[in-house]
Amino acid sequence: MPTPATPATPPRFPRLAAAVAALALALAATGCAGTDAPAGPSPARPAAAVLPDRVEPLAGTPHPALPVTVPSADGTQVTVTSADRIIPLTGSLNEIVQTLGLGGQVVARDITATFEQAAPLPVVTRGHDVSAESVLSLRPTLVLAETTTGPAEAVRQIRDAGIPVLVLAPAKSLEDVPKRIDAVAAALGVRDAGTQLVGRTADRIAAARKGVPAGPAKKPRVAFLYLRGTASVYLLGGSDSGAASLLEAAGAVDTGKESGLGKDFTPITSEALAAAAPDAILVMTKGLESVGGVDGLVKIPGVAQTPAGMDRRVLTVDDGVLLNYGPRTDQVLSSLVAQLYGKGA
Repeated sequence: MPTPATPATPPRFPRLAAAVAALALALAATGCAGTDAPAGPSPARPAAAVLPDRVEPLAGTPHPALPVTVPSADGTQVTVTSADRIIPLTGSLNEIVQTLGLGGQVVARDITATFEQAAPLPVVTRGHDVSAESVLSLRPTLVLAETTTGPAEAVRQIRDAGIPVLVLAPAKSLEDVPKRIDAVAAALGVRDAGTQLVGRTADRIAAARKGVPAGPAKKPRVAFLYLRGTASVYLLGGSDSGAASLLEAAGAVDTGKESGLGKDFTPITSEALAAAAPDAILVMTKGLESVGGVDGLVKIPGVAQTPAGMDRRVLTVDDGVLLNYGPRTDQVLSSLVAQLYGKGA
């Protein structure tokens, strides 16, 4: 399966695209030059769990009960009369549709939908920007988008062509999982399948949480870093990054949230990392690869001086699933638990 191009900005945060150049300049100003990595062998730690890059659809194919009219996050009411040709414009939404059992009706994907069932589909985005022409050429009967999907002109052009466009708010916590599944299922006219998937996902997340050790032991402190070394983008996740809910469910402390970083991401500085003092660092797999692995990570100013850097303790999860908050979130949580505590959930 071909590897998709590595995006330069967080896939869940396309609004950062315009700020990449400014961030790179700011990072250069703070002296983001390489520093020597700590000497000595790496301590033993569990290897990152490899998540299967495919979704697990519900058994059977549901039969949509349409038409339906559902509320959209942009303040409109959307009437759906057919689910025959669906285009989800985020990987997370594509995952939900496919897992509900309607993968056969999905006719395109965006660049972030990299899992096995979606990979053969045509891509209708250029970078993270939607191509209205590409979408319309596929004659969709329903387009699913998020409030961060853009450019706005492209979304408007699709809607002006008479295509129902349902907009959902991005997911940023475990509490968003059932709401998103229910919203997509309602729009597709498969509410019963939605209820089934919500139940299955909740059960699996609950099972993953059982792997967190009980007792008063000190909670591990974890910093979430977004890295794109090829674009000189090095960001520290704050309370709005989307990682806090996962880390807290895994029994850890999100140091960005604890430090009061209210934004989604902010440029990494040695001072911020020193104040955070993480025991472990969470990164996306491709982000870690982009800086040359753990050896490159500890050369980012400030990283080597943290407990995580000194221990070379790094948690990794695949880019395409870490922040999706959907049917595979239990796998993400299980992976975090295994990497933090050395056992599976």
